[in-house]
Amino acid sequence: MPYEPPTHTVERSLRATTGAKIIAGVDEVGRGAWAGPVTVCAAVTGLRRPPDGLTDSKLISPKRRTELAAVLEKWVTAHAVGHSSPEEIDALGMTAALRLAAVRALEALPVRPDAVILDGKHDYLGQPWKVRTVIKGDQSCIAVAAASVIAKVRRDAMMAELEHGSEELAAYAFSANAGYPSPVHKAALAERGPSPYHRLSWIYLDALPQWAHLKKTRISAEAAALESGGQLGFDF
Repeated sequence: MPYEPPTHTVERSLRATTGAKIIAGVDEVGRGAWAGPVTVCAAVTGLRRPPDGLTDSKLISPKRRTELAAVLEKWVTAHAVGHSSPEEIDALGMTAALRLAAVRALEALPVRPDAVILDGKHDYLGQPWKVRTVIKGDQSCIAVAAASVIAKVRRDAMMAELEHGSEELAAYAFSANAGYPSPVHKAALAERGPSPYHRLSWIYLDALPQWAHLKKTRISAEAAALESGGQLGFDF
């Protein structure tokens, strides 16, 4: 299906209306997975013409995504990736875990952005960052599309490495499903139960009576709010 290539329209608008000079596009991957981290990339691109074929990572074949990510990592002005581990997702819930991963990515950039273009309609980042949310920003905004591709390829590679590094994890076929609920992944869960890399607060455990005793309860919303500022001290 044909699609319109992303542009710098939102970035130009932010520059004109807020005076921002350094603008980062931010996108996440892994929100709906049952295993592995949630991964966020922050990318600064300036106003240069992007590599051909850039769009939302979900619209690009795996082979082309990998090729394009390698090009993008050299083309962008700056980029950084942040993760929240399964343990952090279980403890905090997804919104706070997304913020934690995004803050880690933004703070790892060599320059601090004056503004952030965040994919989606919900600002999970908040203060002190100046955020513009854009629905389907990964299709319409160049910086967000670049972040989308880099985040997807980086997380997929992490999940494949887990599988290839362990005979016990090979059954989950992470290299093919990246922790999402594919039939092979579901079958492995039913037989083996969750691995150390699975999210144990997820509802999928309710459908696995023999493993339901492993399900974790998240900490309170109040505690999550206090801990979501990036000072958790967890490692992944």
